[in-house]
Amino acid sequence: MDTLAETLPYHPNLIIKKLNSLYHTRMDRREYNTEGTNVFAEDWDNLAILDACRDDQFRVTNTLAGEVETKVSRGSNTSEFLKANCNGRDLSDTVYVTASPIYYYHRDAIDAEFHEVINVWNEEGWHEDVKTVLPETTTEYALDAAEEYPDKRLLVHYIQPHYPFVESDTEFDKKQLHDGAEKDKSFWHELNHGDLDISRRQLWHLFEENLERALPHVERLVGELDGRTVVTSDHGNMFGERSRPIPVEFYGHPPKLYTDPLVRVPWLVQEADERREIVSGDSRADTDSIDDETVSERLADLGYVEM
Repeated sequence: MDTLAETLPYHPNLIIKKLNSLYHTRMDRREYNTEGTNVFAEDWDNLAILDACRDDQFRVTNTLAGEVETKVSRGSNTSEFLKANCNGRDLSDTVYVTASPIYYYHRDAIDAEFHEVINVWNEEGWHEDVKTVLPETTTEYALDAAEEYPDKRLLVHYIQPHYPFVESDTEFDKKQLHDGAEKDKSFWHELNHGDLDISRRQLWHLFEENLERALPHVERLVGELDGRTVVTSDHGNMFGERSRPIPVEFYGHPPKLYTDPLVRVPWLVQEADERREIVSGDSRADTDSIDDETVSERLADLGYVEM
């Protein structure tokens, strides 16, 4: 556990964030949000994850048919969500199609056994101009996986609404696109230090646009898949709300901070007339060929600069 002295060089808000995280984790005695939902214990054939999508933001923007509930996530960022839900589990009945490098980066710590992991971000699916995986690409890979593995559960992880903002001409979220730019600080870091001039309303709108950009492709996925499909999120975001118990405005999605904006996520269910017959199979996941430099570059492009 980090000591308080180790946090002192940072901005006062981040010191308070550390104190709040100690409160939420019962002084680091909880590795994740134990009040959250174990997604693999839920009933689904297909689970689509929208990265960093708040429940309230989804309800305003959603165009998908189906009943929307609210669940509580086990994590307040992606790595915590994956560790809390996947760690040590036999998931040999599941194929994981992911646009995010986070699972690969933490694969040893997570120690899960999927039947197959399809790293869209490491293949032709990566969009070099925008420096992310577009939602239509994630859908294409997922539909191909569904055809190849008709007797497996399908876990599909979209990047959106997480930045970069695909259709926006903003630059603060795309520093990695400019030569000579400072790449070691995310814009969440700058917001929490008071170094970026953008309003909560503007930032909310940008995430909303990214979600709107993704939803038609999620809708296509849901419409073409067999079985019971759930659309959810790994975690939410704080857009300047006050954290607790020490009230201070905060932006982003750090781990170990279980406020409502961070852990309340949508859970949209689309029923199916027929269910797939799901069976386990030997693990075919092989990630040894992925270049570590590629992983680091992809993470930086997506704003994960403080791993």
